[in-house]
Amino acid sequence: MHVKKGDKVQVISGKDKGKQGTILVAFPKKDRVLVEGVNMVKKHAKPSQDNPQGGIIEQEAPIHVSNVLPIDPKSGEPTRVGYEERGGNKVRIAKKSGEALDK
Repeated sequence: MHVKKGDKVQVISGKDKGKQGTILVAFPKKDRVLVEGVNMVKKHAKPSQDNPQGGIIEQEAPIHVSNVLPIDPKSGEPTRVGYEERGGNKVRIAKKSGEALDK
């Protein structure tokens, strides 16, 4: 996958197009990611130990990884991802600026 947990991404298609957020969880086997504040759904919850009141909870749902692009650290715009070998390690680079996305 071209994105990882903790990456700042922008949604490029769907109902939340243009929104930016951080990846909370990545599901590589399903090709999906959970992005903070994106694809909010309402879930009806029964009263439980954690939530004694019950009611309707709003939470994020996973979106397909093809609908997000990482944010370029230099320009702050969405960019495609390339791979290079730097110092014997394979690192992800931003195609727009050539800046490394990995720390």
